Amino acid sequence: MTQQFAGLPSPPQVIELLAADFAEAGYDVEDVLVVTGTSPRITVIADGDTPLDLDVIADLSRRASALLDEALPEDTPAYLLEVSSAGLDRPLTAEKHFRRARGRKAELALADGATVTGRLGRVDDGALDLVVRAGRDVAVRRIPLADIEKAVVQVEFSTPNPRELELAGVPGPQTGTEAAE
Repeated sequence: MTQQFAGLPSPPQVIELLAADFAEAGYDVEDVLVVTGTSPRITVIADGDTPLDLDVIADLSRRASALLDEALPEDTPAYLLEVSSAGLDRPLTAEKHFRRARGRKAELALADGATVTGRLGRVDDGALDLVVRAGRDVAVRRIPLADIEKAVVQVEFSTPNPRELELAGVPGPQTGTEAAE
């Protein structure tokens, strides 16, 4: 370990230590924050194709704690370890972020200055299918990822339109008659 953060490991050191174990569990270490001072803290931001629920976060926390306890010197100051998801406000910057957010509504700022909001669909060949409103209907718009300057998932307070979910390739909620079939 080269650079120290008041006796704590640096973010790249934590990533190096945890990445393989998290990958084995099906998750990526997206980022690490190391805070020193009166309340030292190591925060590990994880992401994966499967959502991080409380059980997954508890498992990843146990894994991270065991690895850090084993690797760090005994004179490492006490710190709080936090493992969490990236959260809704994280910009979507990589193809895997778009893939993992499939079915979610997002606002995209495009290289031509336009802003478009729609439901994230299939991602492949360096492009995204975005389900957008077309008058009273919905349509799929293919957008090259290279044309997206910024993308952020939007919070939704209502049930998504089933047709939008269908076009995005995401199963929608079943109605009572569909569930009975």
